[in-house]
Amino acid sequence: MTALSQIYEKSNIGSDLLKPLQTLVSSDLERVNAIILDRLKSPIDLIPTLARHLIAAGGKRMRPMLTLACSALVEHNSDRPIRLAAAIEFIHAATLLHDDVVDESELRRGVPTANSVWGNQASILVGDFLFSRAFELMVEDGSLDVLRILSSASSKIAEGEVMQLVSSKDVTTSQNTYLEIATYKTATLFEAACQVGAVLDGPNLENERALASFGRNLGLAFQLVDDVLDYQASSEMIGKNVGDDFKEGKITLPVILAYKKANEDEKKFWQRTLGTKQQNAKDFGQALAYLNKHRALDETLTHAQTYIHYAQESLIKFKPSPYLSALFDLCEFCLKRAF
Repeated sequence: MTALSQIYEKSNIGSDLLKPLQTLVSSDLERVNAIILDRLKSPIDLIPTLARHLIAAGGKRMRPMLTLACSALVEHNSDRPIRLAAAIEFIHAATLLHDDVVDESELRRGVPTANSVWGNQASILVGDFLFSRAFELMVEDGSLDVLRILSSASSKIAEGEVMQLVSSKDVTTSQNTYLEIATYKTATLFEAACQVGAVLDGPNLENERALASFGRNLGLAFQLVDDVLDYQASSEMIGKNVGDDFKEGKITLPVILAYKKANEDEKKFWQRTLGTKQQNAKDFGQALAYLNKHRALDETLTHAQTYIHYAQESLIKFKPSPYLSALFDLCEFCLKRAF
């Protein structure tokens, strides 16, 4: 059985693996959502309207849940994780608004993107507003450690976006370069969400390093699974058009792995379809055939499994608890998730 078939076997298991974490943080997550709705208020009607359009589209609130769970894992007991989880979700929502503009995306979580409804300018400006709300919450918390972690994460995310833009349509992008982009663009906020939970009771370098490593490796695994789902899932499963990465000329790990093994005709195909974005209706099917020929999707999932192993190893130092078990389940959910 291939790695890919193992992912989709008994796909309902994926959702079940997320439930323990959702149950543990459900009451706190309601408070996070209340803060988000309160901080969306503005006398400029377009701001809450556009932002709520994105938030109402759903999402698992994965990053806020990580902050809540990791703070509980180190037995922190205050309201600070609630407000910081809201700040992290604001950062995430801001990056989504900006991403959709850069990628010219039309769907997110199965509904029209904000930029397709209100235009690019409004989406960018409201994204800036959400970033500002995040930093207001950080300042109100008053911790320099929190500011250090989240401001650094915000800078790295922006750098990752620029790195992706530079490498867009470059079919010769190396695996190492791609993983660096994925680390900056995606894994950084997972890392920060977990790391923040470790510093709320004061500096604890051992806990901080362990939870940062957990979040970073989990985030990388999530991104690699997303890379595969863009070619293999249905639109209903991923909440966007299947093949958007291909259509947008994105160079993801499956493409990099397939290009590395490609013959000259295949390389010309990738250069035409992704390098110059000269695509026709049959090209996505041909791309999928080449990816399967070189087992690039399965190999990508093998890399994801490796990062999940590293993430789970980072948790070993913590004493057993329901939160620890839920985070281990979350790792399995990453590989078996069904949208």
